[in-house]
Amino acid sequence: MKYRTLGRTGLNVSEIGLGTWAFNSSVYGKVDKEDALTTIETAKDQGINFFDTAPLYGDKNNDGIAESILGEGLINCRGEMIISSKFGRKPTDGNRADFSAKSVRLSVEQSLKRLKTDYLDILFFHSPFHNKEIDDDIWEELHRLKEVGSIRFVGHSISMLDETEAMAREWAEEQKIDVIQVVYSLLFRQSTKLIDDLGDKNIGIVAREALANGFLSGKIREDTVFDPGTLNARYSKEEIIARVQRVKDLSFLVRDPIESMPQAALRWVLDNSNISSSLTGAKTSGEVIDCTKASTYGEFTADEHIKAKLNHYVDFNPA
Repeated sequence: MKYRTLGRTGLNVSEIGLGTWAFNSSVYGKVDKEDALTTIETAKDQGINFFDTAPLYGDKNNDGIAESILGEGLINCRGEMIISSKFGRKPTDGNRADFSAKSVRLSVEQSLKRLKTDYLDILFFHSPFHNKEIDDDIWEELHRLKEVGSIRFVGHSISMLDETEAMAREWAEEQKIDVIQVVYSLLFRQSTKLIDDLGDKNIGIVAREALANGFLSGKIREDTVFDPGTLNARYSKEEIIARVQRVKDLSFLVRDPIESMPQAALRWVLDNSNISSSLTGAKTSGEVIDCTKASTYGEFTADEHIKAKLNHYVDFNPA
């Protein structure tokens, strides 16, 4: 595993990080707690030191299930690991946006308990959709949380890029945030300009959904039918076919020594030097092992990047 500096935070993060959205939630199908703990252990063994979670990663009855699992999995090595969580959305409140001083104070308090730690390395705003959702008192409270040591750095986890890119740029310019987390993959490249511009400002950048919600896993076929309630059930048959075809068009990236489409997809993301870490949402130990190999390979050639660029992304909005 190789490591990169996360912008001006100075944090040394693994090139591949583990996202925990899948743990004990229905977003990608059921994952048992013991399987999740085994996956976390394997991730540590593979050199992953960056783990991302959120209160939203739970169910309608329980916030932060993934946080609780992650806290258990990292309890004996907290000081060696970098943990990011989020605030502003939770499943027990119907995913309603709440970006206020009171909400962040309570959210951090609860996240720390679930994670069995006394600080978060990064606290992300969880997908605010417009500035009107942000209460004026939030910035003073975030500053206070930094001062007391509950959080080290503040970030913006970006969704609905077209609507919220300006917000991220404004916050970065005003030095209100230290990190962004943004969708970036072979199938979604619209965030490239933002990544490059904020990277030049020494903002730490974490890429998420690098496997395009599983479409770049190599396991989804044109006739795949997703279970109701899972994330990809939102796509029409036509959209599924188009995405699968685009992945086939990009299959030339799987060549020696690269063994799989996930490795190729993650390697492509890491070839952008402004990306500090790319998250994998691996659900099993085998998936973690496969994905972490991307960090060991050299970059794609210029000709391969040109050819990949000619295979334009599918213009469907991600989560």
